[in-house]
Amino acid sequence: MGSLPRMTMPTMLVLHALLEDPARAMYGLEIRSAAELPSGTIHPILARLEGFGWLESSWEELDPREEGRPRRRYYRFTSDGAQLARQALDRAAAKRAALRLRPSEGVA
Repeated sequence: MGSLPRMTMPTMLVLHALLEDPARAMYGLEIRSAAELPSGTIHPILARLEGFGWLESSWEELDPREEGRPRRRYYRFTSDGAQLARQALDRAAAKRAALRLRPSEGVA
């Protein structure tokens, strides 16, 4: 858990979506919709964040045949995951701000 996940724009959008209500568990399609990302991008990000210990997941307990839909896997922050996510987003924002302030090469 010493290293940090890459802060790509999709990763930041997923973290922002989860941080809207850090104590709430959300399922993949719900996160995808809140982050406004295309299908297929969410689950690799969620798996990576879970691997870093920022998220934990669990399957809902229901009979898919009775509900007429697949079971949902819910994700929520671990005890320190939300704080780690906020810190990483703050670092990414500071890095972007520093890059914007850097003078262009070749400008006198």
